[in-house]
Amino acid sequence: MTIRVVLADDQPLIRAALQMVVTDTADVQVVGEAGDGAEAVRLTGDLAPDVVVMDIRMPGMDGIEATRLITTGTSTARVVVLTTFDDDDYVYGALRAGASGFLVKDMALDDILAAVRTVAAGDALIAPSVTRRLIKEFAARPTATPPRRKELDGITNREREVLTLVGKGLSNAEIADQLCISIATAKTYLTRLLAKLDARDRVQLVILAYEAGLVAPSYRADFP
Repeated sequence: MTIRVVLADDQPLIRAALQMVVTDTADVQVVGEAGDGAEAVRLTGDLAPDVVVMDIRMPGMDGIEATRLITTGTSTARVVVLTTFDDDDYVYGALRAGASGFLVKDMALDDILAAVRTVAAGDALIAPSVTRRLIKEFAARPTATPPRRKELDGITNREREVLTLVGKGLSNAEIADQLCISIATAKTYLTRLLAKLDARDRVQLVILAYEAGLVAPSYRADFP
């Protein structure tokens, strides 16, 4: 199956670089390019892509609002947000808007392409560096979102441990190593958490971990 992609970025050079990588692949096809959020929303409706690779800072409608409109509309397209490290203030908003992936622009183009495949397959992906910076920013807020403990009442202690590690940005393999369980078992716990917490994907689990207070402010001390 060919993955149909819309590229949304106000920098033509970024779009050209991504287009160049995609041209050499057999399973990914760029079906449209947008220079702002409004055009990205329109093209998503017209072209029905599988994935939209979305910049955050664009003239007119930004990537956050465009992501919200795409994910709450009738489209089944999933959004991968591309950002730079100075976009920290926008990260949480984009995730809340429904983005299924969050990547940084200095990643290798092949890694970005792999992320597109991951998201198209129904999974979610956040670059570890972005996850860590998001946790640091969230933990530093003077007034964080109040914990939503009721949403976590139905999970076991082990599932809570797994959710905490997901919130800290650990991969399935790292979670398995941390808890001395197999990777398959870690995946099973993630599947249960998605069902019990009615979460769409791993990204929403990360958000729930933040909002439930499972990622403590002291955790930010672990980062440079």
